[in-house]
Amino acid sequence: MSWWRDISLLTVFLGSLLAPGMRAGAESFSLPAPGSDMIGVTLSAETAHQDTLLDLARRHGLGYEEITNANPDIDAWLPGAGTTVVLPKGRLLPTAPRQGIVINLPEHRLYWYPPVAAGETPIVWTFPVSIGKMDWNTPLGTTRIVQKIKDPTWTPPLSVREEHARRGDILPVVVPAGPDNPLGRFAMRLGIPGGAYLIHGTNRPAGVGMQVTHGCMRLYPEDIEALFGMAPVNTPVMIVNQPYKWGWHEGELLIEVHPPLAEDTVEPPTLTELTRLIVEATREEPRAIDWQRAEQAWRESRGIPTIVSIGGPHAAANSGDAIPAP
Repeated sequence: MSWWRDISLLTVFLGSLLAPGMRAGAESFSLPAPGSDMIGVTLSAETAHQDTLLDLARRHGLGYEEITNANPDIDAWLPGAGTTVVLPKGRLLPTAPRQGIVINLPEHRLYWYPPVAAGETPIVWTFPVSIGKMDWNTPLGTTRIVQKIKDPTWTPPLSVREEHARRGDILPVVVPAGPDNPLGRFAMRLGIPGGAYLIHGTNRPAGVGMQVTHGCMRLYPEDIEALFGMAPVNTPVMIVNQPYKWGWHEGELLIEVHPPLAEDTVEPPTLTELTRLIVEATREEPRAIDWQRAEQAWRESRGIPTIVSIGGPHAAANSGDAIPAP
């Protein structure tokens, strides 16, 4: 039985293992072997009568967009008792160096690759994050952590104070540390020009995993505490925009499709881009492709890794058309 069939049969009702209100906390995975890009597995959970999808998301280390995209037909606020909810905990690693911190904005997810000593098994930690909304984009590129602050104060920029004032919410010039501070208890400043970009916690965890911030990256309180304790000053940080990921696992080609960022949806993605993605993925390792399955994953954009190759690693060698036209 293939690994994918094993996963499809693995319906784990984690709701029975984690009581309502409990949180799974940060997760780490051994880095996959060379030639593989997959970590974790797609699971499921059954809701209790008082659950929302946000409750399940936090309980299982997921963010809002992740769990709602994976369950488009379920009411996020009233899923109902006994509803089976997909937990998109299997994922392909972003196309980026596997070192330091990598943040993939459309995925609303942060990856932390800690340094390891000789002989140790390399691992990756992963956390859901909120990112900058359309008019306050989180900038792409490479930077580093330049400062770590416990119990930070918040000095909202004038533009942010003006935005809040238009809604009748008057912000002070400086918000002191404490339960009303939007930065939470831990913050890590990035070396992006302007000095206003942080990886930080929050006093409103329901918004984690959404495109709602003024450019910073916001984590659950328990996740920022874990990351703050692990990632030192000078840790490299790479911020990427990869809504469409591809990768390999046990000779199978998979794609993972997320909705693009709000600012990138002026021209909706087309199937031409799907073709380009698969051509890139199979440039050095040709495979026959199940285009019907690939198009379904592309159109649904559920963020779940999906096998799109046919017949495993040796099928293409016997095929006259390794990448048939869609």
